[in-house]
Amino acid sequence: MSIKLNALYSDSYADISQYRDQHFKGNRYEQEKLLKGSNTLYVGNLSFYTTEEQVYELFSKSGDVKRIIIGLDKVKKTACGFCFVEYYVRGDAENAMRFVNGTRLDDRIIRTDWDAGFREGRQYGRGKSGGQVRDEYRQDYDPARGGYGKVVTRA
Repeated sequence: MSIKLNALYSDSYADISQYRDQHFKGNRYEQEKLLKGSNTLYVGNLSFYTTEEQVYELFSKSGDVKRIIIGLDKVKKTACGFCFVEYYVRGDAENAMRFVNGTRLDDRIIRTDWDAGFREGRQYGRGKSGGQVRDEYRQDYDPARGGYGKVVTRA
């Protein structure tokens, strides 16, 4: 009697999450196919002051990093708290998902997720004020992410 236990064959740290990029050009099936074969990670919750060198130092512990793209405020062209890390091979990206996700970088707990692959233009924040949407509505004071959220400062 052979019973397959899915939990034993799953690697929940390297599996793709439920999040999907709402701006993806294509259908959900195409996006999932790209995510399952991707060598690129989205990294969030970075300090606005985290440098490319700091990201490289941490993520290169998981394997050979091909390139890092720091997310920019589309108006000010300054860092806005996210980046993309592209590896040469999928296995190195999987190791980063397992071992780097949830660790501390520049005094912040970072989160990683699979990305379908970087395309020019995606390095810019999508918020109305130029940065990330999540920083527009943040109600707490966060000096590493520009102070108060944009909506709070306008009120």
